[in-house]
Amino acid sequence: MSHYDDALRAAEEHRGAELILRDAFGAERMIDAADWYTDHLPGDAGLLGRCSGPTLDVGCGPGRLTVALHQLGRPALGVDISSTAVRIARMRGAVVLRRDVFQPVPGHGRWTDVLLADGNVGIGGDPCALLRRCHDLVSTTGRVHVELSPPGVRSWAGRATVRGPSDRPAASFRWAEVAADDLATFSGPAALHPVDTWQEAGRWFVSLAKN
Repeated sequence: MSHYDDALRAAEEHRGAELILRDAFGAERMIDAADWYTDHLPGDAGLLGRCSGPTLDVGCGPGRLTVALHQLGRPALGVDISSTAVRIARMRGAVVLRRDVFQPVPGHGRWTDVLLADGNVGIGGDPCALLRRCHDLVSTTGRVHVELSPPGVRSWAGRATVRGPSDRPAASFRWAEVAADDLATFSGPAALHPVDTWQEAGRWFVSLAKN
């Protein structure tokens, strides 16, 4: 079981768990896993409001956004590689698949909206590849909604480590971070361009459309 699963289980049982993420440059920051388990985070409203049709929530975790979309009457599917995340999301009423987004996904090329929230543009450690994949998953007129790091934050891609509430050694995996002012470096090669940008509750977002 990964540190991600450890933290999710701790958040589920105690509503409190912390992960320490160390990026490719050696900088560390705390991630509050309890945020993944909450029903709502400040800044979610604008993101949800831009999902106008069937939505794919990539790296859905315990299903916060997937559940919220269902409650708004919008069809949504979450995908996540964590068995713990999938179990929790399904218990909360979300429709979720345990799936790597680079594996076959239902509705290929027909999703109205694709979500990369909560820093999930970093999945796989290659934002260009992930955005290209989202380009292929979304419909011709669809949108890819991405949460970014604030301008001025150093973008990076490579090996990261995370240590959690267990005593196991830090886990290593590929991850990335994209600052708002570096977006074009990654979205351009993916044949996506911004059509909407906004800030809410200290969070930065962009909606991308196909070129």
